[in-house]
Amino acid sequence: MATAAIRKRPATDLEPRVGGGGGKKPRYAWGSIADYEKLEVLGQGAHGLVIKALDRRTGKKVALKCLRGYDLRAIAREAGCLAACRGHPSIIEILDVATDADTGDFFLVTELVAGGQTLRENIWRPSDETVARFMMRQLLDAANKMHGAGIVHRDIKPENVLVTMFGSLKVCDFGSATRQKPAGVPYESCRVGTMIYTSPEQLAGNRCYGQAVDMWALGCVMAEILSGDTLFVGETEEDMVAEMSKLRDQISSTGKLHGLEFFDELSEAGRELLLGLLAFSPDQRLTAAEALQHRWFNKSSASTGDKHPGFLTLFG
Repeated sequence: MATAAIRKRPATDLEPRVGGGGGKKPRYAWGSIADYEKLEVLGQGAHGLVIKALDRRTGKKVALKCLRGYDLRAIAREAGCLAACRGHPSIIEILDVATDADTGDFFLVTELVAGGQTLRENIWRPSDETVARFMMRQLLDAANKMHGAGIVHRDIKPENVLVTMFGSLKVCDFGSATRQKPAGVPYESCRVGTMIYTSPEQLAGNRCYGQAVDMWALGCVMAEILSGDTLFVGETEEDMVAEMSKLRDQISSTGKLHGLEFFDELSEAGRELLLGLLAFSPDQRLTAAEALQHRWFNKSSASTGDKHPGFLTLFG
């Protein structure tokens, strides 16, 4: 078959940077979708249809993210960002990039996460502090891996975090991810992710943002885990700016988040971490590495590894 001629280099050779030096055009080797048997549609993400499939060569089940209408640079960027983060237990693992020679569609081939639910489906009610610590440790560690690899996710939110059947978390959907630009070099747009997780600097129109935008989003996610509801509800940029201004005034004047029951019940260390992630100045915002070293995580239960009955009940 003609598809046999399109066998590609392994995904380990995927680079997070599109293009080569010396003005040479980038060259890529793609896999063939003929190697995969499509089984069922798992869902529709913001950046493509997700399909459960069987790898005919190995007999293992995988997930296919269909990228229809994408240009090659966007496909290579997403695949490359995933490849740069390969091997981390809290980040979805990319296995291959395949193409359909008949339709021209591309597919990102990733591990199939048992359980199939997202964090959004599992934080519909408030979680206690130990549960939040267990989850945030994983999410911050994933961010630390991404940022250490020079990647900015730009769309961290509960919908883009998968929950395994054992309760561990995996960050997914790198459709908005990109390589970190040097300081002072602007991105193409200010806001590329979901509005209620967008950082103040992006909403202010600053295109020269950095990895701190992911940390702001993680602060919003932490608040959501603890409260069972989103920190912001604004539907327009004007709404969001107004809500953020109110939050900034509260924090600057009292050092607290008023009107939020979970904040009053949070430990002093937990408050410190949350406010560090929600610092309005990106220069003052905690980095992933700093957050992981915060004393809040030193208070976790060594005997249970934070996998306590409350956590099991949450996902049970």
